[in-house]
Amino acid sequence: MVGKKIQTLLMLVLTASILGACSSSKVVSNNSNTKVVKIGITQIAEHPALDSARKGFLEALKSKGYEEGKNLKVDYENAQGDMATTQTIAQNFVSNKENLILAIATPSAQAAFNATKNIPIVITAVTDPVKAGLAKSLEKPDTNVTGTSDNVSIEKQIELLKQLIPKSKNVGVIYNTSESNSEVQVESLKKAAPNYNLNVVTAGVTNVNEIPQALSSILGSIDVLYIPTDNMVASSMPLITNQCYSKNIPVIGSEKGEVTNGALATTGIDYNKLGFETGLIAVDIINGKSPKEIPIVTSSEMQIVINTDAAKKLNITIPQDINSKAEKITGGVK
Repeated sequence: MVGKKIQTLLMLVLTASILGACSSSKVVSNNSNTKVVKIGITQIAEHPALDSARKGFLEALKSKGYEEGKNLKVDYENAQGDMATTQTIAQNFVSNKENLILAIATPSAQAAFNATKNIPIVITAVTDPVKAGLAKSLEKPDTNVTGTSDNVSIEKQIELLKQLIPKSKNVGVIYNTSESNSEVQVESLKKAAPNYNLNVVTAGVTNVNEIPQALSSILGSIDVLYIPTDNMVASSMPLITNQCYSKNIPVIGSEKGEVTNGALATTGIDYNKLGFETGLIAVDIINGKSPKEIPIVTSSEMQIVINTDAAKKLNITIPQDINSKAEKITGGVK
């Protein structure tokens, strides 16, 4: 009798073990063994350059096998130009325990860095990460931040400006005084301008509503307007080009998106390629590398872009040596 009871007990234990194994197998099957990487993307505002950088970032992840809906979960948030919102977004990403944060543009990068010193932060479209307080150096960040910078040679921009408007003497620049990214570019312009017999006339703004008045204050004393990679100003390009072109003042942009929205020309970088490079850096971090040891890189590829509608509007003839190698686009001009 005792033997039978032991036999029955053993059968019950064996059955429970089998059922347990089946149950465990079912959970693995439903959830899979694939590790899902959680990435929070914070972007300061919508405009073509930043959108292209984000798109390139995701393309790079996909090229290395990371896809949304499979092994990648992306939480994308746009601050719509509001600085306080960038802080909220960053804090939420920290609370959500994202594996990595992509910060697009300087304000979003600074907000993310303020919120965490532990979660890896990959940046893009940040002109001067060191001056912004994000890294100790480009070669060795020594923080939880690395990525790419959109810093470009201001000399290349001025050379194009002088080739297209050779008689120009006074160049205006309108920029957001609260964005360190823009201040860096304005200082670079001021430093380089005398080498090209140019005088710089500045107009600083703190919000979009100030742009029309600030622009009006300098239009009478400039021959050409230069637009830095300033998120606030770039979002107002139609207003700026309309106001400038009514006075026959050419506008030189610092990136392709500004030309798409009406600027005459630029010598700039491809933000999609910059974002792609950023994505490859993110993959290195996902695979175990520390951001502290990964250099922050810039793009060496420069492309001249000409808006032929703007050239026609301003009655500017593009020199043949520029025209033959430039990418030509239309649109954005009233």
